[in-house]
Amino acid sequence: MKAAPPTKAIYEFKGKYCDSQDEENPERDERLTLENTLWANTVLASKGHIFGLVMYTGGETRAQMNSQMPGSKVGKVDLEINFLSKLLFLFMMLLALLILVLNGFYANWYIFYFRFVLILSYIIPISLRVNLDLAKIYYSYCIGNDKEIEGTIPRNSTIPEDLGRI
Repeated sequence: MKAAPPTKAIYEFKGKYCDSQDEENPERDERLTLENTLWANTVLASKGHIFGLVMYTGGETRAQMNSQMPGSKVGKVDLEINFLSKLLFLFMMLLALLILVLNGFYANWYIFYFRFVLILSYIIPISLRVNLDLAKIYYSYCIGNDKEIEGTIPRNSTIPEDLGRI
């Protein structure tokens, strides 16, 4: 049995079966394609037997080679709030620098800069993020305990946001 090395291409398979034990035709070769393969957990619909040969195991299987780490799911509202928070942080730092420049660079100017940064830190609304997260958790709790839609299990807190887009 010869086969191509393992690849990520799930719709391609090239192999060759050589039966050297056949007395009448010792050089009988059979070409193997994707139609000659069975995937993991395959169930046969009819009775009977098949003979198989395991080609690749572990990390060499195509299912394993094509698996990826799941991406992090972030809602659009969270992405927008993160962007606005970064923008406000940059604005706060630039505004503190502008105030420092207008005040003049005297001795210990970096202390004045951090004072202005602390004074202007109220520009970034941290309570907005906290309130939105608490509201999402509360809405998910209400959806999970609603009597009209029994059996509903909210698996994350972005469900109300996703339902609002439907």
